[in-house]
Amino acid sequence: MWGNEMKKRMLTREVSVGNVKLGAGHPVRIQSMCNTHTEDVGATVEQILRLEKAGCEIIRCAIPNIEAAQAIPEIKKQIHIPMVADIHFDYRLALAAIENGVDKIRINPGNIGSEDRVRAVVMAAKERNIPIRVGVNSGSLEKELVEKYKGVTAEGLVESALDKVHMIENMGYDNLVISIKSSDVLMCVKAHELIASQTDHPLHVGITEAGTITAGNIKSAIGLGLILSQGIGDTIRVSLTGDPVEEVKSAKLILKTLGLRKDGVEIVSCPTCGRTRIDLIGLANQVENMVQDIKAPIKVAVMGCVVNGPGEAKEADVGVAGGIGEGLIIRKGEVVRKVPEADLLSELRKEIYSVMEEYGYTE
Repeated sequence: MWGNEMKKRMLTREVSVGNVKLGAGHPVRIQSMCNTHTEDVGATVEQILRLEKAGCEIIRCAIPNIEAAQAIPEIKKQIHIPMVADIHFDYRLALAAIENGVDKIRINPGNIGSEDRVRAVVMAAKERNIPIRVGVNSGSLEKELVEKYKGVTAEGLVESALDKVHMIENMGYDNLVISIKSSDVLMCVKAHELIASQTDHPLHVGITEAGTITAGNIKSAIGLGLILSQGIGDTIRVSLTGDPVEEVKSAKLILKTLGLRKDGVEIVSCPTCGRTRIDLIGLANQVENMVQDIKAPIKVAVMGCVVNGPGEAKEADVGVAGGIGEGLIIRKGEVVRKVPEADLLSELRKEIYSVMEEYGYTE
């Protein structure tokens, strides 16, 4: 598992969320969730369009009231990725979301109500062949399972999720995605290891309520890294307290780090030290902002001094190695030119776009 190759991805069933396919060997899909009021169509669309630009492939929106459900058609007219309705407590909102053309429903059957109410949602989804994401969180684990396992455990999460999956399957519907989330990273990892051997439904993976940008990214990177590296997971969300665009950026980087995505620029930059004689921190941040929309699989090195700089930059497609108020522009192992510090960003941009053109990318 810890060699140069990750474990081969587990083969799950194919599920179509709108025009996006997940499972069955398709790429691990990146999801996020709006933090706008869904009934505010303008604000919700604006946020989704920003998320699309960042690389989000499936968007989930809370449907806490009928106005939110009724906003779905207008939102869908203006966006380009599938929309998932997040439903809790009121099964009638799930029915309204389905009626209004949502691409997928997220429910926790445990808080929807009676089996008849769950059946009503399942039958409505079946009629339109809309997938249902069956979600179970550690914070809402049933009392009897907490008692059975003497606390909230990975085993309890798995049993709860599979009970609900089997209930829906017994109603004659199996177009399902399973989600078992916990804010406890190691519990979440264990739960995914357990459930992956007991079902072939696609798994939506995430560390729920992970926290703010710094803490949430660390917890998510560790948890998602451990799960995905075992070949488990078909779609992910990085849950952060903040702008959801940050979730998408983090998800992309996690997938790239694991070799599950190749698109986009990879930036290598040094941590700086007393030898650095240019504003490398500022330059690295400027470079990151400059390349965030580029889809070409290019490696860019932003290095601060002559110790590791030239070597690291030579391993990249394009790189900078800083000097005293100046720096070297390096392309594919060759020093192209020496330029003043003030020109490093613009000269680096020229070389990046030149490499993109060479690779056949136009954006």
